[in-house]
Amino acid sequence: MRRAILSVSVILMLFGCGGKSSTSPTNTVPVAAVLSAPAQNSICITGTSVSSTESSVTFTWAAATNADNYELYIKNLITATTATQANITATTATVTLLKGTPYSWYVVSKSSKSTTTAQSNIYKFYNAGDGVVSYAPFPATIVAPTFAQNVTAAAGTITLTWTGTSVNTGTIASYDVYFGTSANPPVYVTAITSSFLNSVVVTSKTTYYWKIITHDIAGNTSDSGVYQFTVN
Repeated sequence: MRRAILSVSVILMLFGCGGKSSTSPTNTVPVAAVLSAPAQNSICITGTSVSSTESSVTFTWAAATNADNYELYIKNLITATTATQANITATTATVTLLKGTPYSWYVVSKSSKSTTTAQSNIYKFYNAGDGVVSYAPFPATIVAPTFAQNVTAAAGTITLTWTGTSVNTGTIASYDVYFGTSANPPVYVTAITSSFLNSVVVTSKTTYYWKIITHDIAGNTSDSGVYQFTVN
């Protein structure tokens, strides 16, 4: 009996002094925000005109669990420049942007209680321009190879892959592929309707440059910008 009492006492001491608690710690890691407006692949017509060339656009998103502040990233898809607003404690922010210009945006959720952050999906939109009735397609998004990627080419060939989007579904007509070893690559193939190009011949230990020009049915075009990759 004495031995049994002693065993129970030891167990109580272990759990009372540094033993594991049955209560799980509170999760403080923020989750990704869900974007609301401007909507994906849309024409933003709700902005307030500031001048003949600019309008103020309000960005909104849903509150993210465990987040107490946000960072807003807005990229001009023509110039590839990105503007950032940090330490946003609300779920909305207003920014002055160029009219008639395509942009992408996303939000990073942050918490003062965690070093981990969470990024939302990336949305694209056109900031409406005065009197504009036809908008060019969004610049193509390069999928593979990614920028500065080191690529292993099976049988000496690779596949180039991208995605194209526009504010009006079904208006993209074709793509031109520019490809070569020059930083200003020449035309490689024109007027293809697929968003990939198979069996592109490459040489090992060589850096290649490429870009995509997107055409729509109204004759508008957009430029993805030049990407590069190196073959192992």
